[in-house]
Amino acid sequence: MILSRRPLLLGALGAVAAPPLVRAQGSSTATWTREAYLAAMRASGRETQMTDQAFGAIQARKPAALRRIEAYLKARFNGEADPAVMRAFEQVPREYFHYMYEGRANQASNAYESDPKPWGIGYGSALSDYLGQAYMTQACAPKPEHVVLEIGTGSGFQSALLSRIVAKQYSIEIINPLGTAVQRIFAPLGYSNVETRVGDGFFGWPEVQGGFDTIIVTCAAQYVPPALIQQLKPGGRLVIPIGQPFRRGQFLYIYTRDEDGRVRSRKDVGVYFIPMTGAMMNRPRPQGAPSHEGAPTTPAAPAQPAG
Repeated sequence: MILSRRPLLLGALGAVAAPPLVRAQGSSTATWTREAYLAAMRASGRETQMTDQAFGAIQARKPAALRRIEAYLKARFNGEADPAVMRAFEQVPREYFHYMYEGRANQASNAYESDPKPWGIGYGSALSDYLGQAYMTQACAPKPEHVVLEIGTGSGFQSALLSRIVAKQYSIEIINPLGTAVQRIFAPLGYSNVETRVGDGFFGWPEVQGGFDTIIVTCAAQYVPPALIQQLKPGGRLVIPIGQPFRRGQFLYIYTRDEDGRVRSRKDVGVYFIPMTGAMMNRPRPQGAPSHEGAPTTPAAPAQPAG
């Protein structure tokens, strides 16, 4: 299974007022029109053009992509595709996130491709394959009352998906120009429960009182950052790829924290991610941190980036 957020390479902004037509997108696709798409793009600072024909072609491909996602999840989660995850994929307009920030080019025409793959968005980052994102989203087991932290905002699509399910979604991006630009894309869709910042996800988001029900990491860590475990609520879940930079043999791990504070881990599928940068690259593994070598794993499945 390859779940790479950056498979190709590796300041706060004012709130943007969104047109009422666009704000309805979170609950219904009926108001997601070409005009709404162009208005949202303009409000996010990504002025663009699209013909009626091109917009219609994108929407025509979406039902088949949703069927692929449902079949993929059922094949990997004991016959069940989480209805909340499926609703999120139906609600969030993926074409809105297909954008090359380095060069400012619209890539919406690539949305809902029949052969899912990652698409570069600049600065060494990518909009991840929608099947891999579906896997990661369901692995998070999101619930309506949850508070979630994502390490690695990337295109913003993963955070957008989770925001349609959970109460509050936080996300951190270490690449300054990308993180600064993506901060502007959520408000025009009416996604008011998403908060992002530029920073090093190694340290988590300690200012959030009470911690997180779920933390999802979309870059490969050499070990689990201690701050992420500390910020995980009792009963919480950490979904994180662990392995050496630019090498095969990385695996997705799912950590859970019992109500009594005990932390358990489960080795999931084989993955390949570009490494977590920042403090992870120059801080030695803490004493007592698990190595995970030789732990059992579930069978690997084809997958793609999450981020």
